[in-house]
Amino acid sequence: MVSQLPLALQLREGNDLSNFVAGENGALFQGIRETVVGADRQAFIWGPDGQGKSHLLEGAVRLAQQHGLSACLLPAEELLPLSPEVLESMEQFDLLALDDCQHFAGDPRWEEALFHLYNRLMARGGRLLVTANASPTAMGLMLPDLATRLAAGPVYRLQPLDDAAMETLLVERARARGLRLEPEVAHFIVLRSERSPAGLVALLNRLDQLALAQQRSVTIPFVKDALGW
Repeated sequence: MVSQLPLALQLREGNDLSNFVAGENGALFQGIRETVVGADRQAFIWGPDGQGKSHLLEGAVRLAQQHGLSACLLPAEELLPLSPEVLESMEQFDLLALDDCQHFAGDPRWEEALFHLYNRLMARGGRLLVTANASPTAMGLMLPDLATRLAAGPVYRLQPLDDAAMETLLVERARARGLRLEPEVAHFIVLRSERSPAGLVALLNRLDQLALAQQRSVTIPFVKDALGW
């Protein structure tokens, strides 16, 4: 029986590998699949906040579950208020997806707990996906052996999406929620908004709610009125 964490780690609805816009991250995207259901046992993904790292991990957990594997998402920021002992027995999962690992850097207790979890997981034949905002050697870990282990598999840098890819992301996310968004409207939004997938999705959520409340279509004039542009 796989242990249960004493907190609710819910996967957000809609975050799947099938709707992740990869842009120039094709090798990274394939590497995640290889780690979940292929020959690789681990991978490390790093890049700025808001670029889709959590989306990738949630999609990886869903992919593992679709293949009959036990998988668990571990958001470091949600674990920190707990005791590092929460990681004990987590190696029972076939796949662990550790998000925002940089939050553990500089805390000896958490670093040691993660180091031992890594060793137990690999000894058992499990798989590990880790994300952070910096590479294993640059995120400030105090335990050199932990940095070495996290870098033992493929290390990928998540490349930012270009404008065309961000426009595709907006249109596809709008379509998934039943919202019609013309390409020229997506182009208008991308040129004037925060340059991150997370920021764009949050903006789309806001526009969707306002359009529904006002019973209006999401056009350029509506976007201008709604956002004060």
